[in-house]
Amino acid sequence: MAHIIVVGNEKGGSGKSTTSMHVATALARMGHRVGALDLDVRQRSFGRYLENRAHFVQREGLDLPTPLLGVLAPESDGIDPLSRAVEELEASCDFILLDCPGSHTRLSQMAHSLADTLITPMNDSFIDFDLLARMSPDGKVLGPSIYAEMVWGARQLRGEAGAGPIDWLVLRNRLGTQAMHNKRKVGGALSTLSKRIGFRVAPGFSERVIFRELFPRGLTLLDLKDIGTEQLSISNIAARQELRDLIAELRLPGVSVAF
Repeated sequence: MAHIIVVGNEKGGSGKSTTSMHVATALARMGHRVGALDLDVRQRSFGRYLENRAHFVQREGLDLPTPLLGVLAPESDGIDPLSRAVEELEASCDFILLDCPGSHTRLSQMAHSLADTLITPMNDSFIDFDLLARMSPDGKVLGPSIYAEMVWGARQLRGEAGAGPIDWLVLRNRLGTQAMHNKRKVGGALSTLSKRIGFRVAPGFSERVIFRELFPRGLTLLDLKDIGTEQLSISNIAARQELRDLIAELRLPGVSVAF
């Protein structure tokens, strides 16, 4: 069976689609067969990213490893579209990555119950932290919030089905380069909460213009040399190292970082 990776957070603008594209493409470039599903049926940033890649590759005559984008069919005959799409991809994929919308939907809730690995990108602020936990005015963690409670429900469903645990990784995106007071406070709160509700914490992607520039062509940092970029900037090299660290931290079965 394919290992299912879910990228989820009920808040928009946290970097889910950027994370999804880079993780899926990195696995494909390392020789793994990767399927992809965009569950944000309205915005479809991840799906358009992959479609842009397919069009660019065809136009330029390139051969770039590309995840296979699955299709969510209309719900019919009592079979939900997510289960059908995952089943179709499983026959030919080692990994299937599901990118969830930045809101609570039925598809997102179902996807979390399928997750072997859950990646939750968050901006490094207490606004995003509020989806994970409620805090008192003096900074004490009071208990899990709406998104953490949804993940807990998904874990219970998996337990009842004998599907095994969810390995949950929270990514701190857009970390500041300086050891600012807010950065330390968010880090301390995440460390405390991680022990209570069971997730790991890792640094994610910094804010970089390159991510926005690559979207129209469907490219990632790992594709730059393939399109003729002879020399990477310091920022590009640093971003590639962030991706390398993330893939290593995911601890996916059968994956060793090779880029």
